[in-house]
Amino acid sequence: MKKLPDAEFDIMKVVWAKDTPLTTNIIMQQLGNERGWKAQTVISLMFRLAERGFIRIEKNGKMSNYFPLISKEEYLKFETGDFMERFHANSFVSLVSTLYAGEELKNSDLDQLAKWLKEKRD
Repeated sequence: MKKLPDAEFDIMKVVWAKDTPLTTNIIMQQLGNERGWKAQTVISLMFRLAERGFIRIEKNGKMSNYFPLISKEEYLKFETGDFMERFHANSFVSLVSTLYAGEELKNSDLDQLAKWLKEKRD
């Protein structure tokens, strides 16, 4: 799996949020019009997503239907793992330290983190 460019990731968020099958028109209504994209831009992005293995395209006459092949959870796990490896050498402590650098942690945050850690150990 490879990291998606922002435009393709935004389209995948629409794909994941909607019931399948999706059409170019649905994506245009949800995202394309807001971005000022033409239908051909959306179609090109969908073909790229198909080439990367993220969606399947089925022709239905003149229309195309799009189906996700990669779940949102799978992709987020991949992205998070890549982020942790590249920026934190897979260190959870490094991540948490960075998130709260210079800020005081609330006792409630520490309690939740301690509870989560205890659950992971058991």
